[in-house]
Amino acid sequence: MKQALLFTFSIFSCLLSSTSLLKAQTVTILQQDKPTSIRGLSVVDDKTAWISGSKGYIAKTADGGKTWDWQQLKGYEKSDFRDIEAFSDKEAVIMSSGSPSYILKTTDGGLTWQEKYQKTDTSYFLDAMDFADATHGYILGDPINNKFLLLETKDGGETWAKSTNPPTALPGEAAFAASGTCLRVLGEGAIYIASGGKSSRLISLSKGKSEWEYANLPISQGKSSEGAFSVAIQKNKGIIVGGDYANDKMKDSVAVITTYKNRHAFQVVTHGPEGFQSSVEHIADGIFLSTGTPGSNLTTDGGLTWKQIDTTSFNVCRKAKRGKLVLLAGNGGKIALFKM
Repeated sequence: MKQALLFTFSIFSCLLSSTSLLKAQTVTILQQDKPTSIRGLSVVDDKTAWISGSKGYIAKTADGGKTWDWQQLKGYEKSDFRDIEAFSDKEAVIMSSGSPSYILKTTDGGLTWQEKYQKTDTSYFLDAMDFADATHGYILGDPINNKFLLLETKDGGETWAKSTNPPTALPGEAAFAASGTCLRVLGEGAIYIASGGKSSRLISLSKGKSEWEYANLPISQGKSSEGAFSVAIQKNKGIIVGGDYANDKMKDSVAVITTYKNRHAFQVVTHGPEGFQSSVEHIADGIFLSTGTPGSNLTTDGGLTWKQIDTTSFNVCRKAKRGKLVLLAGNGGKIALFKM
């Protein structure tokens, strides 16, 4: 009886703690009313973060998001910088979607930007960028001739070349340039791609392997506006989110869970986020934050159940690589702070 009472008390304490944690979340607007749609967000540490957006806009903070230094890159006013990867307050790489496709880099905190890659071919559409470390990174692009475009750098973004081993794409399959998080490159060299469209799959390449693995996702798919938009990986599991951005209030099949060791087995989340989600981020052990046009959602049990914590529209959420700072960004130059 004593053990039963202790077990019951333990369960009650865990539920109370989880409920209190969910009630304690806040999303606070830091910046808005700028003429740019932000989809690129890179949080370096608790002080430094960079954003990139449409119409050639870039911004950087050095005080955890309280103030931002904005600039519109001269000569790139029509570029839509859909993703950014920052390594410090001085060094960052940005990529633009659409045509022409550009990759730019700064090493002086954004005072000057050097063009490292340009492609005027209209078949090129860059979706997302991620790095395993400060030197080795990848950029994912929509399929060309049934192969996903995969650019690779081994010198911190100074030079880029096509990967000799890109993954195969199905007819009508692509990736979404919605938040820069449909591509994840882990520090150990593993690559994860969440695709959508007529088919939605988790495509992965393990460290030291040459064969890509393909797994069909039990997530909304079949239309060009549907599929998986983002993937987040922690040590023992992954969360994939998406849905239908053209019907963003639809709650069915917008989130699934997979295990790190078995990437072909998925668990459909029945109590998932409130509608379409374009970005998901691992915050702490068992805790993931997701966001999209209908608002932001949080899970504290590894993705099994979600609770909407805010109804403001955002495109992307990211946590500091070194630290606890979590930011969100979206249309109209909107930037927000997430606190637990």
